Amino acid sequence: MGNLGRKYIFGMLLLVISQFIYAQEDFSSIQEAFNKSYTLEANGDFKEAANEIKQIYIEDSYEANLRLGWLNYMAGNFNESIAFYNKSIDLMPYADEPKFGYIFPLSAIGNWDEVIKMYNAILENSNHNTKAMYYLGTIYYNRKQYDKSIEYFKKVTDLYPFDFDSLYMYAWCNLQLGRKKEAKLLFQKALMNKPNNALALEGLTLSNK
Repeated sequence: MGNLGRKYIFGMLLLVISQFIYAQEDFSSIQEAFNKSYTLEANGDFKEAANEIKQIYIEDSYEANLRLGWLNYMAGNFNESIAFYNKSIDLMPYADEPKFGYIFPLSAIGNWDEVIKMYNAILENSNHNTKAMYYLGTIYYNRKQYDKSIEYFKKVTDLYPFDFDSLYMYAWCNLQLGRKKEAKLLFQKALMNKPNNALALEGLTLSNK
């Protein structure tokens, strides 16, 4: 190896070492900013908590964008929150975490079509994600689209047969569709989990009529 080759390797080594030292120093300031933001968040000062992250903000940092998405949502800055969550999704397109976060500001502004789209994106990636299925079922139930709603609650109860919330909603879907026999059985199972739940008792009474 000639002198030029040795100099090149030595130069690259110095560059790697300097980047490592910089990264270590940079991490200290990042860690401090995150720590301060958690303290401020705990005190309800979401704007200042966000400002701490903005001081060390790097556009291609997934964690910073995710944190700013959450803090802006908590501060009521929904458009900013959406923008930061969108960046998080772009940086980690296969992650469910930023998609669930993105749903918070979308729900706050009432953009339910986009919420549905995002839950479906989560299910494309994680087809047994019961949280996404449950909330999709709830949205369709509130829209009185019981035929769509029931599909999601059935899937959840197939995976978690004794979960009260999914049994309860699955029962109400059946009742709304006129399937009283199925509804009765599901309300009975739900009441085995929570024997004194008033709304489940009401549903059982209605399914007996």
